[in-house]
Amino acid sequence: MRYEMRRKDREISREEALAVVDRAPYGVLSTVDSDGAPYGVPLSFAREGEDLYFHCAPEGHKIDNLRAGDRVCVSFVGSAEFPEDHFTVVYESALVFGAPREVLSDEEKIRGLRAVSLRFTPKNMHAFRAETDKMLGRTGVWKIHIEKISGKRRKRP
Repeated sequence: MRYEMRRKDREISREEALAVVDRAPYGVLSTVDSDGAPYGVPLSFAREGEDLYFHCAPEGHKIDNLRAGDRVCVSFVGSAEFPEDHFTVVYESALVFGAPREVLSDEEKIRGLRAVSLRFTPKNMHAFRAETDKMLGRTGVWKIHIEKISGKRRKRP
């Protein structure tokens, strides 16, 4: 990545940026079409160590872009507040840059789906096995290895 953060006074640590990823309700995956057009789509991510997992349909615009490209960016907003008494936004955000990889082994697909399910539907894990048995063959799972992460925070004035 050739750009450094302009507002160093708002930069947060790597650990804080990872915490933003872990608490953000979704991230926006940004890719590039074969004709060079940008494409962004919100997805539900779960992090395991240095990897982000998400599930999706096995085909479509996003999948074509992921298969054709070797790098992506995912942006996360952990929180945003708009104080009525100031012309500003109080926020925390993180950017992840990495390499996407389609998960092909059933074992890792289940691990990725389990991570996403534990994050977003922990009270329904009793049905996880039956659902994966039914849907695994027609569910795509992808992993993005975190090559670089940065985060920013604007505190209340």
